[in-house]
Amino acid sequence: MNLKDNVAIVTGAGGGLGRAHAEYLARKGAKVVVNDLSPESIEATVEAIRAAGGEAIGSVASVTNEAAVERMVEDAVREWGRIDILVNNAGILRDRSFTKMSIDEFRLVVDVHLIGSAICTKAVWELMREQNYGRIVMTTSSSGLFGNFGQANYGAAKMALVGLMQTLAIEGSKYNIRVNCLAPTAATGMTQDILGTDQLAALAPELVSPALLLLAGADAPTRAIVCAGAGHFARSHITLTDGMFIGAGEDAGEELIRSWDAVSDRSGEIVPDYGFTQAEREVASASAGKQFAVLG
Repeated sequence: MNLKDNVAIVTGAGGGLGRAHAEYLARKGAKVVVNDLSPESIEATVEAIRAAGGEAIGSVASVTNEAAVERMVEDAVREWGRIDILVNNAGILRDRSFTKMSIDEFRLVVDVHLIGSAICTKAVWELMREQNYGRIVMTTSSSGLFGNFGQANYGAAKMALVGLMQTLAIEGSKYNIRVNCLAPTAATGMTQDILGTDQLAALAPELVSPALLLLAGADAPTRAIVCAGAGHFARSHITLTDGMFIGAGEDAGEELIRSWDAVSDRSGEIVPDYGFTQAEREVASASAGKQFAVLG
């Protein structure tokens, strides 16, 4: 019962991966708010949790509806007095090549995944600051981290969530709010037309959910990206190579082309602690380059 008495909100928890998350958190002792658009799906998840001895309430709300999300948070606080965990899981697909994709299809996917996660996170943020405790899990994807044909909208939204996680983890650190990303691979309604039968059999959603114990527990890391599927777990990083100083001469572009292999060399790459690390390194490199020129 590692999460005993924690209160967790799981969005998109009426089925698939979200339901697996909700049931897993409940088994670990958390009291769960089951969010989705379908009252019937919500009720099925809530009843399954209660039948197994857990505690759960339902919330019918679109994550893109600020007022509905605020009511969901208010209901959770009224029922249990606090919110410790938010799992931003709700999402949709509108897959097609970028050539055939409409801007409305692009905007809709970004709105649900990115803006919906931001709305839900904003709704619990001040509460978590006040209680000096919070664990937030964003759901990213290999399609965002590495790209995937036909998923420009989905990939853009999922990589944007990594950027949101990076900044919120920094801003929340002094309030003991830890923010992480989960990149799942699971057989759900969203993936049944993408994966083969054998792959679907191996990728049960329940095999992803154990990552939440790490990402949402009291000893959770922060700014971690965990990839999970079929019982396999890995970690992804946004890195920065050592690079090289080229300078600002008229031929800097040509020199960059000639030096591309050295600039791309990953042997000295780092995982920056914050975004300004890039600027700090660039200024330091420029200063060292000028000193070398003077000495030379």
